[in-house]
Amino acid sequence: QVQPVESGGGSVQAGGSLRLSCAASGYGDSRKFMGWYRQAPGKEREGVAAIYTGDGTTWYADSVTGRFTILQDNAKSTVYLQMNNLKPEDTALYYCAADLYLIPFIAGSEPGYWGQGTQVTVSS
Repeated sequence: QVQPVESGGGSVQAGGSLRLSCAASGYGDSRKFMGWYRQAPGKEREGVAAIYTGDGTTWYADSVTGRFTILQDNAKSTVYLQMNNLKPEDTALYYCAADLYLIPFIAGSEPGYWGQGTQVTVSS
């Protein structure tokens, strides 16, 4: 079982950067996808980025490609989301998640495990 715990959210102006962290107990028990979702008020949940813990293969939503980078530190059982050139439309509650498969992240469907979320607010 994996229990993700997020940190690092906050408020920033457009064009700024933030780095989210996700420490996950049970991280090293098996190969899996770790990643991030977000949900803004009145909008559907969407997958943002994911990384396969086995070989570091990554996936990004089109809306964040080129601006966000997902990284893993296996020694610390931690996954990071480096967010650069943030835009007001990036404002949302960001959740760290884990699943055996990539499909939930791509589809925005509920993953096997997810955390409580951390708020990111980008002002114009």
